[in-house]
Amino acid sequence: MQKPWLSHYPDGVPAQIDPDRYGSLVDLIDQACATHVDKRALVFMGRSLAYADLDRHANAVAGWIQAQGLAAGSRVALMMPNAMAYMVALVGVLRAGMVVVNVNPMYTAPELEHQLRDCDADAIFIFESFAATLAQVPAAVRPRHTVLVSVGDLLGFKGRVLDFAVRYIKRMIPPYRLDSCLRFGEVLRQGALQRFVKPNISGDDIAVLQYTGGTTGLPKGAMLTHRNLVANVLQVQAVARPVLGEKQGQGMVILTALPLYHIFALTVCGLFAAHAGMCSVLIADPRKLATIIAAWRRDPVNIFPSVNTLFNGLVNHPAFSSLDFSALRLCFGGGSAVQLAVAQKWQKVTGLPIIEGYGLTETSPVALVNPTNATEYSGDIGFPLPSTDALVLGEQDRPMPAGEAGELVLRGPQVMKGYWQQPAETAAAFTADGYFRTGDIGVMSAQGRVRIIDRKKDMILVSGFNVYPTEIEQVVAQHPGVLECVALGLPSEQTGEMVKLYVVKKDPGLTEQDLRDWCAKSLTGYKRPHVIEFRSSLPKSNAGKLLRRVLRDEAMQ
Repeated sequence: MQKPWLSHYPDGVPAQIDPDRYGSLVDLIDQACATHVDKRALVFMGRSLAYADLDRHANAVAGWIQAQGLAAGSRVALMMPNAMAYMVALVGVLRAGMVVVNVNPMYTAPELEHQLRDCDADAIFIFESFAATLAQVPAAVRPRHTVLVSVGDLLGFKGRVLDFAVRYIKRMIPPYRLDSCLRFGEVLRQGALQRFVKPNISGDDIAVLQYTGGTTGLPKGAMLTHRNLVANVLQVQAVARPVLGEKQGQGMVILTALPLYHIFALTVCGLFAAHAGMCSVLIADPRKLATIIAAWRRDPVNIFPSVNTLFNGLVNHPAFSSLDFSALRLCFGGGSAVQLAVAQKWQKVTGLPIIEGYGLTETSPVALVNPTNATEYSGDIGFPLPSTDALVLGEQDRPMPAGEAGELVLRGPQVMKGYWQQPAETAAAFTADGYFRTGDIGVMSAQGRVRIIDRKKDMILVSGFNVYPTEIEQVVAQHPGVLECVALGLPSEQTGEMVKLYVVKKDPGLTEQDLRDWCAKSLTGYKRPHVIEFRSSLPKSNAGKLLRRVLRDEAMQ
């Protein structure tokens, strides 16, 4: 196929990368640890962890996992916010030949139960603050091995400071009862005494099960292989070269405010940063802007991947503009569309444009990005990455000419293997010639630039997180006072999009607060409706299908 975008790549960006340069993601990480031994790998709460320490602790985790007798390819869930223990556990699980299953730590018990049941996890590393949620999951679904992680793990705090912190946190944790629990520190102690045997891992083996809702229904596990993730790391490295130079950011600081359990942060702030020998400054809660600003002041930031919501929050914080931005080299925008007003204000304050890209969980995630040496925000999603093919398809999968709209489809080494135990969904997600159907409607220029103009899917993006109307509707419809309901996304200055819920009552006494309380039991905060509107009826087609577009059009007027 023709690739007009190749002639518009900046100097130094190759047309192709070699996804088989490393035999596995583990090989890539092992080389990073061996190359950057004494450099800082992670910083959290002002304390740092060197690559040598990351290497040593991860080997202990891998040794402990092997000692439990788990079969190669077993699923191990990680349910943690950004902390040093997350990266240590991630690398350890991968080294042991297991599959990482990222879990949003803010999940409710029903959401966690679905994911654990679907992936059949044998072990879980969980931040102790969320153990009460796991305790609500039926015992038959809970993993056989549970490792509790605390805020003090790997920080090296000693004496009364740590004792006070642990006592305070324990008072804040709801009571729970879990069998076969082990502390993370004990896992490291036991694992260090085990003889770790490196397993045979191929590029086609699954590295991560990353859950996404796709087009319909409950979340599905996208099977991301070692080769998929190696490829995406090398693709990001290739497009960053014009800005980061030949040393590729070695020793630079990348601010990791986005959660590592999210695929954007995992690939860019976790894997790419490690490969490049960067120091990743971890932020546990990105909603605490003052914490981000304080961390930025302690460690001047070179690279800042973020989402529109966070860019917007920072530039509107009174203390942000007082920071020194002279070290800043690259600001990646992803997760959801960056708003023009936010991009303009960001560049005015920091002096650098936001380089917007595009991707999906199923593409590991980065698939397109603007040239990283651009001098201003473009308003589109840029060009396909090296080794990536992109087409815009119309009816009957007919390729559309430049300037005409159609569904964006992608093919490349970063595209997932398929959906976990979902062959029908996997088949439906690809064209006959192997292109992944993104579900997004786009336009490609004659130069190969792509602009997204609409979403074929009804997915809602709240602060960069995927929210699926079907999941919300399934929860709300179970309320005995609800007759019908429809959820859809509407623009929001704060979060990019927000959830609006339309409801037809069965019980005339049903109130808005009743529904909010009901949703709080089963839905994570960002999935809960921001606005609830009661109606006597909802628009339907002749076939009885609820028409979201009619409601959306009304709301936008």
